[in-house]
Amino acid sequence: MFSLIWSIIVGFFVGLIARWIVPGAAHYGFIMTTIVGIVGSVIGGFIGTLFNKPAPGQKFHTAGFIMSIVGAVILLFLLKFIEH
Repeated sequence: MFSLIWSIIVGFFVGLIARWIVPGAAHYGFIMTTIVGIVGSVIGGFIGTLFNKPAPGQKFHTAGFIMSIVGAVILLFLLKFIEH
């Protein structure tokens, strides 16, 4: 249960950072920002583990967090492309 709450919190902040990086006015609310962050984290985390695997038992993976932001930015660009 705590893992789910933590994913939502981190997803929201990743979504906020991605919205700050991507230019343009995206009128997304709390829920859409969180969804973009969570899906971007899944995409970016997968890409991050392809390059650098975390050590066993490691709770925080720097490459995974950075790639989560990159994944959310990519997702926002895709959403902008689909909307227009």
